[in-house]
Amino acid sequence: MDYSNILQEVYEKVSKEEGRGGVASYIPELAKVDPLKFGVFFKEINGRDFGMGDFDEKFSIQSIAKVASLCLAYKMLGEKIWERMGVEPSGTPFNSLVQLESDRGVPRNPFINAGAIVICDILIGELNNPEEDLLSFMREISDNSSISFSENIAESEKSTGYRNVALCNFIKSFGNIENSPEKVIDFYFKLCSIEMSCREISCAFLFLANGGRKISDNKQILSESQTKRTNAIMQSCGLYDESGEFTFKVGLPGKSGVGGGILAIHPYKYAVTLWSPKLNSKGNSYKGMRFLELFTTKARSSIF
Repeated sequence: MDYSNILQEVYEKVSKEEGRGGVASYIPELAKVDPLKFGVFFKEINGRDFGMGDFDEKFSIQSIAKVASLCLAYKMLGEKIWERMGVEPSGTPFNSLVQLESDRGVPRNPFINAGAIVICDILIGELNNPEEDLLSFMREISDNSSISFSENIAESEKSTGYRNVALCNFIKSFGNIENSPEKVIDFYFKLCSIEMSCREISCAFLFLANGGRKISDNKQILSESQTKRTNAIMQSCGLYDESGEFTFKVGLPGKSGVGGGILAIHPYKYAVTLWSPKLNSKGNSYKGMRFLELFTTKARSSIF
């Protein structure tokens, strides 16, 4: 199918709609972002691609980076990774401490903040230079040497990130954090500060739509089984406590970030990334959700 006409039609329609919600102002640097930005980049595994709006402008990808940290940890540890966290939807906000008490410090999944913090602890334990090695992995999967952290955003998150500090210390009290909480939480803030464009995100994670193999050189990043399971967790947990709504309306594995980005994967077809900084009450991009709902409906292109 030639998706370009449908993508353009949906983009023009959603562009005219008034975006609801607001930017993630609780992170000072994100409060400065232009709320009217809107970009889309669509890339098929056959090489065709299509971009609209602000698709080449870098933004803070925030929790979309948790897909990369999960993939890197999963690649190294294999199924042992699930001894440290679950694969179930949380049903609670992404920064909630509630379930950690009853679950004895084991996060429900790797995409809520608690789970991503445990992933950071795993990477610190496995890698000699976790920050450099994570960036190397990101640059490898994207074939892009320019990907980097934003020191300003990392420091901005640290200045207000008291709940994430509490999460890390609470998990540590149950023995599910092995390194010092200060080291782990600093790495977590760096992870969330990565800046990329819609084009760069779609290109980086296209391997998840290709059985775990990069398109450019056919290198196996994850096994087919690991890829299937990563996509499954994105489907059930990738948009926090709005993941069921996303599955209901969009029907694709996805991962959002409070920077306003949403990555969506159609296995064996394409990757598409949206960016619109105004967030709904669940912390997900309003226009991103709207675009994907209309697109998968018009193109008959969900996994269901």
